[in-house]
Amino acid sequence: MAIRRNKRFHAEVATSSLSDIMFFLLLFFLIISTLANPNVIRMVLPKSKNNEKTNKQHISLSVTEEKRYFVDKEEVAFENLEQTLLSKMGPEKDQTVVVRIPFNMQVQDLVDVLQIGVRNKLKFVIATSPK
Repeated sequence: MAIRRNKRFHAEVATSSLSDIMFFLLLFFLIISTLANPNVIRMVLPKSKNNEKTNKQHISLSVTEEKRYFVDKEEVAFENLEQTLLSKMGPEKDQTVVVRIPFNMQVQDLVDVLQIGVRNKLKFVIATSPK
């Protein structure tokens, strides 16, 4: 009489380590996303009750308290600011320039920057932080 064993081989995939790997990847990307900040230049912006967010492409113009000017994170002298903005704009001039200026700067500093937009018919928006 032939006795047969009734044990068959079942393929299994061990998923216990997969959940650990996914957890570490999620943690890694969360930490990296909080460190990646598009505005490298730190400043306290003026407060506003109503904020609108722009989804269009824009050019960032930042002014520090020491009157250093940055166009898309590149430092530019004030004398070269106008031609740098015009070269970044291109021929259509359909992009918006987002001006980030500290709240404690003088109004004249803001007017000097905005006059560049008025002379060249550019769209300027002043960035604010929520109240």
